[in-house]
Amino acid sequence: MIAGLDGLRFSHWQAEQRPDGIVLLTFDRAGESVNTFAQDVLLELDALLERLALDPPRGLVLRSGKARGFIAGADIREFAEFDAKGTIGDSIRRGQQVFQRLAELPCPTVAAIHGFCMGGGTELALACRYRVASNDPSTRIGLPEVKLGIYPGWGGSVRLPRLVGVPAAMDMMLTGRTLSAAAARGIGLVDRVVDPGQLVEAAVELALEGAQRPFRQRFMGWLGNTWPARQLLAPMLVKQVARKARREHYPAPYALIETWRRSGGGIQKRLDAERRSVVKLAGTPTARNLTRVFFLQERLKGLGGKDSGIQRVHVVGAGVMGGDIAAWAAYKGFEVTLQDREQAFIDKAMARAGELFAKRVKVEANRPEVAARLKSDLDGTGIAAADLVIEAIVEQPDAKRGLYADVEPRLGADALLATNTSSIPLDELRGGLAHPERFAGLHYFNPVALMPLVEVVRHDGMAADTERRLAAFCRAIDKLPVPVAGTPGFLVNRLLFPYMLEAATAYAEGIPGAVIDRAAVGFGMPMGPIELLDTVGLDVATGVAAELAPFLGLPVPASLATPPAPGRRGRKDGQGLYAWVDGKPKKPEVPKDYKAPEDLEDRLILPLVNEAVAALHEGVVADADLLDAGVIFGTGFAPFRGGPIQYVRETGVEAVLMRLARLQSVHGERFAPRPGWDSPALR
Repeated sequence: MIAGLDGLRFSHWQAEQRPDGIVLLTFDRAGESVNTFAQDVLLELDALLERLALDPPRGLVLRSGKARGFIAGADIREFAEFDAKGTIGDSIRRGQQVFQRLAELPCPTVAAIHGFCMGGGTELALACRYRVASNDPSTRIGLPEVKLGIYPGWGGSVRLPRLVGVPAAMDMMLTGRTLSAAAARGIGLVDRVVDPGQLVEAAVELALEGAQRPFRQRFMGWLGNTWPARQLLAPMLVKQVARKARREHYPAPYALIETWRRSGGGIQKRLDAERRSVVKLAGTPTARNLTRVFFLQERLKGLGGKDSGIQRVHVVGAGVMGGDIAAWAAYKGFEVTLQDREQAFIDKAMARAGELFAKRVKVEANRPEVAARLKSDLDGTGIAAADLVIEAIVEQPDAKRGLYADVEPRLGADALLATNTSSIPLDELRGGLAHPERFAGLHYFNPVALMPLVEVVRHDGMAADTERRLAAFCRAIDKLPVPVAGTPGFLVNRLLFPYMLEAATAYAEGIPGAVIDRAAVGFGMPMGPIELLDTVGLDVATGVAAELAPFLGLPVPASLATPPAPGRRGRKDGQGLYAWVDGKPKKPEVPKDYKAPEDLEDRLILPLVNEAVAALHEGVVADADLLDAGVIFGTGFAPFRGGPIQYVRETGVEAVLMRLARLQSVHGERFAPRPGWDSPALR
């Protein structure tokens, strides 16, 4: 038994004293597959550290007892409960106190990091004197709290800038990006990087022998945090943040910079300032909605399980979508064959795939192995061996049904057939199939490499196991699956269509595209709808309009009523509603005295919200949470607003209906409330 710990029993921590006097403290949270900091975990650690402070060992090494990672951070479930109870301040104070007790231990302390080390896990490591990390690819170190609308509140925002310097620290905290072990070593966040098998011994050696940080690192860490430097650097940091996020939408990055700018003095004074700021942020609608988005994402990740039974994928259609679907599956480890009617189309897709692999596969020596998983297959010989065939050809029902008649007889007994149609109801496509139970929609979004959502589209004849396997496949390629009904437009395009249609209507009325885009971005959309139309392609938008406008009973402006002229499809041609140069739109200058219509934002956003209510009412998705998740991850709908249904709840049903009525009286019946506004889910 370790001196000072006699008689204490721990559920989550195990202490072991080595012959050399080093104590190994292992965190293995009981009843959980991942280490997270709940309050009982912190209380145990506090009691343990208190005893160790009275009778210090020669050194202390903290490690994880979980095979999959170090520490994932705070228990977000508990964090949400504290917010509801109004006790977040107490929980943040406790975390600060425990980590400060660790920092004040009168012996060397070392964090031994293997696997993910996030949020509170990184803050624990920062409270140690030294840090050693494994060079395993799974080791990633980060402070992603900004993605929850807050910033590190257990001392991380106080300690990190002084350890690694202001630029590197702020880059981590303001973006939420994670670092590999090597990158963390490069900025001075960790002291050593070793093979996983040497991790504990390297940590023990560090505790026994110590390490001297380079003078330049120590000097720059001090210099950047002096009062004059903070006053000089803070405005520059604010300008950088303002290019990415608006203060009224995402206050956390600005609060972090301001708290750091004005907070000096001793460690306790700086911790107090950090706590007050984070507590204030935690009570904002932004933080609550971003926390909700986190749980929505976790729900989507949990769909389908892990075993899809899919190893080989065959894609028919080597256009932008089909080619990119094939490339992404190969990048994620699947054996993929790609077919089209002409080799030239396949060659173009293979060239784009090479660009993806060059960008994503960081180790150049590994790229040939990844590229070899994607094979050209003009004749479709890969169909017979495929576990999943994805059709991504032209949006014409007859063409798709003709393809299925050729493909289905060649499929294996358990193979699945999926269509990437963006809007055609699956009932129109399944008619001639011998095995409709193994047919479904698998609707990706453009660009495939960036958009996280895939709609798993159902129809009445589909087997439940088909949905499960496709959801599991989506997780295997690192996408978020959302099950949707196979009605026109499914979920995302159905909701996005009225929004983009109204933008096109406003554009046809003479409202400048840049003004329309500015109004949408002002609401919180990641891209304006006019720019989005060009990005999607006016040819694609025209096809979707032909499918969805009659279904939704909406008039179509002339710009989307007929296919665009050759060479004017949008971004892919370099010319659409905007001219495009090097992949970026050239938006015409708006006269300085131009005044945007006061109802423009409502004209754009409320049609989307109105259709969200109707889609929920009709059961396109199972519930409001899945609807909000699908729209956020499929369109980028203002995450800080929590999704269109959450937006209705926060704004109030009556208030939104009143605004729709005003639009209806001015602009016409297309703004009439859709069915479903009496649903209890909206309140």
